[in-house]
Amino acid sequence: MRVLSGIQPTGRFHWGNYFGAIRQYIDLQDADQAFYFIANLHALTTVREPQKLHELTFDAAIDLLALGLDPQRAVLFVQSDVPQVSELCWLLMTGAPLGLLERCHAYKDKKAKGVTADAGLFTYPVLMAADILAYDSDVVPVGQDQDQHIEVCRDLAQSFNHHFGPTFVLPKAKILDSSAKVPGIDGEKMSKSYNNTLEIFDDPRAQRKKIMRITTDSRPMEAPKEPETDHLYQLFSLVATDAERADMAALYRRGGFGYGEVKKALADAAERYFAAARARRAELEAHPDQVREVLAAGASRARTKAAEVLQRVQKACGLC
Repeated sequence: MRVLSGIQPTGRFHWGNYFGAIRQYIDLQDADQAFYFIANLHALTTVREPQKLHELTFDAAIDLLALGLDPQRAVLFVQSDVPQVSELCWLLMTGAPLGLLERCHAYKDKKAKGVTADAGLFTYPVLMAADILAYDSDVVPVGQDQDQHIEVCRDLAQSFNHHFGPTFVLPKAKILDSSAKVPGIDGEKMSKSYNNTLEIFDDPRAQRKKIMRITTDSRPMEAPKEPETDHLYQLFSLVATDAERADMAALYRRGGFGYGEVKKALADAAERYFAAARARRAELEAHPDQVREVLAAGASRARTKAAEVLQRVQKACGLC
């Protein structure tokens, strides 16, 4: 079984990225083969500052390695280092129905909000399909909101197979567990778009200050509270031990506490939870050539597989 997933370097990773996706990607690296890439080509639809994109791409690699991605068990590479994917994207584009792309959520949402949608955003699902199909991927872990793009990938692959004979492996989506709700510091879904994030590798003192500013309700201190519906408790649950979580839930139901007490416990638990990853990141940051070597080795392995698939596709449609 080959697993593939990519993540855009549009900003530093936050808790929502980690608990909603990255942690589960890392759990899947024990599959027979796992390919993970940093999607800098996709990021060009939003990041138009060259130096910023370059820095965010390299930071993403350091972050993923620090968080537990093991290059001995998974292939880590930068999307643009595999040019075969861009060529495959064009071959898929020649058979992609406009109506199929017009129905995709990302494009429709932008249009509905009055945001100018360029060709990159419109054809985003085709590049995503090329990313997946280039490595004969069996399983693609995605959030529920990305499931449509896997269906588009399958549609494009099936159409190609119908016209030119069996060529592509048809991937299946693995919907990521969304039970770990990750609210932002305002109680809404954590997102860079809402400017309500807690960054994983933020300075602990700066993060503590941000946590102490988390919005809370105005219920009196003595009133019992249901923990599961409180976003402060939900954040605490992500980084606390089972015992700490149980004690905090009992405190909520008992009442007679202040939110400042919970915020302090949250900041302490978060610092402990990410301490090992933070130490690994500092070590990697001090040895950037090691990170470049990992990316170069990953890109070499990815190009080898993508070249094999591209040649198969070229032969199928008469290009060679």
